[in-house]
Amino acid sequence: MSDQSFFAAGDLISVVTAEPLDRLLDYKAPEGGCFVGAFLEVPLGPRKVLGIVWGRGQGGYDINKVRAAIRVLDVAPMTPDMRGFLERVANYTLTPMSQMVRLATRAPGLGDPPSMRKVYRRGTGEPTRETAARRKVLDALAEFPEASFTLKELADEAAVTSSVIKGLVEQGVVAEVDSPRDVPFPVLDPSLPGLKLADDQQEAADKLADGVRSGKYGTTLLKGVTGSGKTEVYMEAVAECLRAGRQALVLLPEIALTSQFLDRVEKRFGAKPAEWHSGVTMTERRRVWKMVGDGGVELVVGARSALYLPFRDLGLIIVDEEHDTSYKQEEGVLYSARDMAVLRASMCNTRVVLASATPSLETWVNADQGKYDRIDLTSRFGDAVMPDMGAIDMRSETMERNHWISPTLMKEVTARIERGEQSLLFINRRGFAPLTICRACGHQVGCDHCDARMVEHRFQNRLVCHQCGETKPIPTKCPECEVEDKLAPVGPGVERLAEEAKTRFPDARVAVLSSDLFGSARALKEQIHEIAEGEADIIIGTQLVAKGHNFPLLTLVGVIDADLGLQGSDLRAAERTFQLMRQVAGRAGRSTKKGIALLQTCQPEHPVIRAIIAGDEEGFWRAEAREREAAGVPPFGRMAGVVISSEDSAQAFDLGNAMARQTGPLQAINAQVYGPAPAPIAKVRGRHRVRLLVKADKAAPLQRALDQWAGQFKLRGSLRVAIDIDPQSFY
Repeated sequence: MSDQSFFAAGDLISVVTAEPLDRLLDYKAPEGGCFVGAFLEVPLGPRKVLGIVWGRGQGGYDINKVRAAIRVLDVAPMTPDMRGFLERVANYTLTPMSQMVRLATRAPGLGDPPSMRKVYRRGTGEPTRETAARRKVLDALAEFPEASFTLKELADEAAVTSSVIKGLVEQGVVAEVDSPRDVPFPVLDPSLPGLKLADDQQEAADKLADGVRSGKYGTTLLKGVTGSGKTEVYMEAVAECLRAGRQALVLLPEIALTSQFLDRVEKRFGAKPAEWHSGVTMTERRRVWKMVGDGGVELVVGARSALYLPFRDLGLIIVDEEHDTSYKQEEGVLYSARDMAVLRASMCNTRVVLASATPSLETWVNADQGKYDRIDLTSRFGDAVMPDMGAIDMRSETMERNHWISPTLMKEVTARIERGEQSLLFINRRGFAPLTICRACGHQVGCDHCDARMVEHRFQNRLVCHQCGETKPIPTKCPECEVEDKLAPVGPGVERLAEEAKTRFPDARVAVLSSDLFGSARALKEQIHEIAEGEADIIIGTQLVAKGHNFPLLTLVGVIDADLGLQGSDLRAAERTFQLMRQVAGRAGRSTKKGIALLQTCQPEHPVIRAIIAGDEEGFWRAEAREREAAGVPPFGRMAGVVISSEDSAQAFDLGNAMARQTGPLQAINAQVYGPAPAPIAKVRGRHRVRLLVKADKAAPLQRALDQWAGQFKLRGSLRVAIDIDPQSFY
């Protein structure tokens, strides 16, 4: 990048765009000139596209043929540290800069001039007659009381026609007002008192606040048992960041968590922060993006992509539940938000707090080696205490056919119902049954576009592919042998478990928490709120329930199949099982009543199950670290997954074999190449998938070698190659 920061009109400038081009483009600076980092509207063929000034033009051709940029957009320029961050991420993940720019500009209408618009909010009136459609509109407005909607956004959010909204406007139930398109967010007040902290929590909060005050980069692992008040502790670091006049970012792993979290922020600071996730309206997304760059927002709460917002002065990043696998982006730009948060912080003197009761092994090792600071919270907040842990040996239980709740667990659930307490039955499988098989010919019903079995979702009366999303009605006859009434579901899913619970406990109120059962984030949040208010006796849930929810009446957690995650060859299988079981168990006894967590298992002697029951977390991490170090795998070595895909299976394997033979750049760094082999899921969305795995020493320059290696091969036809640095899954 050139040292020159301002270019006069007509000067040659280098521009990066979000278009699928693998190079910078040269333009003449527009009338009035421009700065490095400025957002421009530039011509590209017959179109006008968004671009960012990256430096001085490259030249080397007839300057008279260079087109001029059209204009500078009225948005804050991209800061030097943000430009450097995007370049570093691109180099680390082997991603073209155009994709990085697309990731960093995911907001509509950035080139629109400042203007007024009609927006819709809750009015003061009440409807003369309430209908189902009108109730949907009122519910949508109640869900986002601080938000303003365009007519289309409100209609889409409420799933009604615009005429329903117009009718409510005439009655004064909905207010139609003129409003600037983008306005700053309410100012947060860090001087408001937070909850009274215990001595160990106050000490932890003071340490985090000291780090923020230093104004220097640093990463801290905040490791606290479930229910230990980690949120209240790191909220004090947020307060210190706000006092310093800097911006803060809190990343959450699950959109369903945002509602409870936003309420806590509002209680602590007197106003709600900005939100950034898939549930935010496009109008609000544009406002957040622009206000972050202008300094009109102090705190953003968001999903992993919020890390790429154009913060003007980012002083603190919180990664809550930092171990969660949802922080890894598996499509497009393949990155870990946890790791990239640390990278971004290191480039702009920002503090990072990685919070978890069960940290990732990578984070645990970095803290153990002194690269990260570490703060431990060992007791629960207030009067709550940690739940007891126990195993139910399924080898000694008398089980009925097609039933999965053991007699021992049934007794415990019954006791909770009689005491007016809640029970959670956990199984990490969506749908009714994971497999549908023909009892006449043995055929297993699979997806037409993927190498995956379709999952029965009885509540929807559909078969669903969990890889590509393809659905079809549950057939009455076998697709293979066409025999009627011989298809049978095999194994339990969350819906089947709910069906069994309703049969076993006919008088109990059963609620099911699974992400695919809710049409909107609002409906899911409402269900979680109702459960927290005690409107269910038994909760049936998938891993969604392990993500930080607080149900005060919940005193029993029963894990239906604790062995499920231990199957397969994933190097992180033990770690993820340990994390999930401990997180799920942590939902029990978070209020004044003591809880218990029981794991149904056929392997009670398995080292992971024994570690979960014993609660020996440090012993588990040390043993797991020793095994990984001996094998030379992350975090003690480096790995990259290479997936070749094509509409033609033979074409994909031919390229895989060619890549396995020509490994010169990888041999130069002593890297090992395994494969090619069919990917565990060998076909997704009609594309055949072949996988290679590259393993190298921790200090090896892996990205450069991979880039040289992959660059030897030309991709023709439908061939695609995706390289995943530090893969988290191996499908």
